[in-house]
Amino acid sequence: MNYQDIANLRDNVIAGHEVTAEEGLALLQTSNDDIFDLMAAANRIRMHFKGDKVSLCSIINAKSGLCSEDCAFCAQSVHATTNSPEYSLVSKEKVLESAEEAIKAGAHKYGVVTSGKGLNDKDINQLEEMLDFLKSNSDVHRCASLGILKKEELQSLKDHGLLEYHHNLETAESFYPEICSTHKYSDNLQTIRDAKAVGLRLCCGGILGMGESQEQQIEFALAMRELDIDSIPLNFLNPIPGTKLENMERLKPLEILRIISTFRFIHPKRDIKVAGGREVNLRQLQPMLFSAGANSMMVGNYLTTRGRKTEEDLEMMRDLEVNFLEPNTESCGC
Repeated sequence: MNYQDIANLRDNVIAGHEVTAEEGLALLQTSNDDIFDLMAAANRIRMHFKGDKVSLCSIINAKSGLCSEDCAFCAQSVHATTNSPEYSLVSKEKVLESAEEAIKAGAHKYGVVTSGKGLNDKDINQLEEMLDFLKSNSDVHRCASLGILKKEELQSLKDHGLLEYHHNLETAESFYPEICSTHKYSDNLQTIRDAKAVGLRLCCGGILGMGESQEQQIEFALAMRELDIDSIPLNFLNPIPGTKLENMERLKPLEILRIISTFRFIHPKRDIKVAGGREVNLRQLQPMLFSAGANSMMVGNYLTTRGRKTEEDLEMMRDLEVNFLEPNTESCGC
């Protein structure tokens, strides 16, 4: 797309137009000559629908390793040959301590993440206690990523204070068999629909740069629009030695900025969060992620890899003069 095409589509999106698959692909294929016009247009859409506030989130790896699933990107899978840490659910005191550290780092949301396809009854009971404890001792927005759960389990967790459920589609349905064979794409869809049905806010995204085509990237984006996702975390593959994707070539920084901008066009009203892989893939272009249309970012460490120093992220945010959301259990996004 050239400048005029991008500007026309921007105005149409602001007026209520839904981007088609063909238009989305054209945005992804914008040349380097026009990429900053694309980013400026995406930023204008962001400002129109989301304003200037930015949400930061942080996570704790609350149960690590020994996952039976064979996801090609994951260092915690038993099918990978990595030195990923292995431990059972951490204590509620550890979760609160980590949440307090996240708040000090500017986080508005805090996610409890566990490895594995799902949880057993003992784990569910312990998670309920964690949520009760966290709700009583912190104002942070409570999120969890616990795998494939039943509707009644999600309802129980909500009753104990869970506000948001994170469950990634990971990639397009047409590409999913290349990434995971131990559970179905439809299993992911059912968990997402069940979380929505019980009234939880939905955080659902995936990983870009796993070998999918641009057409599949658009397929992935449109699938989340159909599901009416609230918050879309965009991760960019950081190939980990010992995983099936260890030799995958990284996406280039400008390619990532195109993806972020295109997702903003397709999801004008949703929170778009840049998460795993931003440091090693965007490198010196990290400050541009907001100019490309993102309004949320993950800070701190990830599940098995380290993030950037908190001080550096906060300095970047201050230099950009963005407005932070404060921790608030009642807030549902940006």
